[in-house]
Amino acid sequence: MKTELRFLLAVVMMFIVLIGTNFLFPPVVPEEAVLPEGATGDSTETVTAVDSGGGPAPVEAVTPTVPPAVAGPRDATPALPEPAAAEAPEEQRVVVEGPLYRFEFSSHGARLLSAELAQFPSLRHEGVVDLVPEGAVDYLGQRLLVGTDTVDLRSAPFRAEPEGGVRLSEGGGPSTLRFVYEHPTSPLRFEVTYSFNPDSYVVGVAGSLAGLERAALLTSLGDGLAFAEADSADEARMMAYVYNHLRDGIDSEAVSGAESTIVPGPLVWAAFRSKFFVIAMLAGASDELTSDADYLGGLIVRESVIPDRMHVTAAQTVGNDGRFEYRLLLGPQDYARLSALGQGMEEVNPYGWRFFRPIIRPFVSIIMAVLVFLHTNLNIGYGWVLIVFGVAMRIVLWPLNHKAMKAQLRNMSVQPLVAEIQKKHKDNPEKLQKEMMRLYKEHGFNPLAGCIPMLLPWPVLIALFFVFQNTIELRGVPFLWLPDLSAKDPLYLLPILLAVSMWGMQWVSLRSLDQANPQMKMMLWLMPGMMLFIFMNLASGLNLYYATANIATIPQQIWIAKERKKMKGKPPPKLSGD
Repeated sequence: MKTELRFLLAVVMMFIVLIGTNFLFPPVVPEEAVLPEGATGDSTETVTAVDSGGGPAPVEAVTPTVPPAVAGPRDATPALPEPAAAEAPEEQRVVVEGPLYRFEFSSHGARLLSAELAQFPSLRHEGVVDLVPEGAVDYLGQRLLVGTDTVDLRSAPFRAEPEGGVRLSEGGGPSTLRFVYEHPTSPLRFEVTYSFNPDSYVVGVAGSLAGLERAALLTSLGDGLAFAEADSADEARMMAYVYNHLRDGIDSEAVSGAESTIVPGPLVWAAFRSKFFVIAMLAGASDELTSDADYLGGLIVRESVIPDRMHVTAAQTVGNDGRFEYRLLLGPQDYARLSALGQGMEEVNPYGWRFFRPIIRPFVSIIMAVLVFLHTNLNIGYGWVLIVFGVAMRIVLWPLNHKAMKAQLRNMSVQPLVAEIQKKHKDNPEKLQKEMMRLYKEHGFNPLAGCIPMLLPWPVLIALFFVFQNTIELRGVPFLWLPDLSAKDPLYLLPILLAVSMWGMQWVSLRSLDQANPQMKMMLWLMPGMMLFIFMNLASGLNLYYATANIATIPQQIWIAKERKKMKGKPPPKLSGD
């Protein structure tokens, strides 16, 4: 069962318990009382083209047939004439190293060989996170589409400037790395320049092409991201390619089970994302895109040489002046950094289901701000932050819960009168409704009064579920025996504690009733067991918060149990201020 479906089932079950039981199993009254009743994806379409007049054709209006060299397997793409063996230079490894990352390029094809993130340790093996999977060879490789022919530069010998690579210093300025290819027997010249900033994961890319006319550029985004989490199955489930279409908006396709296809443009950006990291190609030198030529022409998605992955290539039109620009993002899914890029980049791994995002997003932002504030100002780990947050939530909500529990007491005391009215006026709906309204005015009877305040913590719980799904601040954070608050409890102790705390809450309530019906006794055992099954594979941080909140609620449950016993044999109270 998928994690989102498992959590959704938990939410539905809690809703049934809080709301449904108020109608199906009303509170038991003293013995003397009477109980009441009752994109096209067509492989024949291309991603970009150049019109017969020599200028960039409007991307959205052009859908000619994909040349076999583009749509077919990699070895079907015609290669450039190779220089003589004696003249071919040896492959050089060019390194770009700074405070945030270490990138390694090959002089053959100017391809990216590794992208290590210095501040994020891998939870799967020793060392830091490397975004490029082992065995992958085609990241940022370039091809030129000219009419129906393809010029493959992915293994062509490039000259690096500077040859020794680039080293960035913290607080220093940006630096550039240029790769130049010049064909030995033709005027073809291709140049690509990468601009690196020591405090940013965004890399500016600008290039030029000479010797060819009316060309389109095909840039490989690779085969997805390398696994870096302890739970590779969960990480594989989260792996997806995502794109933002100018008209149709953002779409995400899970790599697992994906099929080869063509995604027509115009696209604002395209990306591969995992649970916590992202490789993205953003159109233009900034988020201000003014013409069709600024956008990405589309994507070519096909099977990867790596099992169970897909290979994605992005297309864009080269300008009349032979120049092109775009930006690369290779780093963590940091919400603030993604938001600063604009164009909806923060939705590359969105929180929650599409219909729920407008509601959940504010809660996620507020909760993360509170958690980071507590972590920073109290100087405590995120595990203790979640415990403090769980207790604080119950303290803040204590007045509302207190009001809800008093409403439940009032409803229980009024149940004999409700039963009497229902029996007396069962054949006169109009009179029944009138008497029920009078009862509500005099005694404050409302079946939902005890439930609505208790539903308020739900948005927090749901928001926390998505916070732990892909919030980079909580990745790999240990607590006590837990190696990672964003992953499941390896010993399942927290899910068991959560189930026990839920059982304890229901047991306290059940013991306060004079006549507990069989359904309530069944829920005492069934609900904790179901919650254990559902939460055992969810993030341990979520279990920690929920268990803490349940335990913090038990004193209030004990209070309400005592109040229930005090009301035995007393007449229903008149409505008064609480």
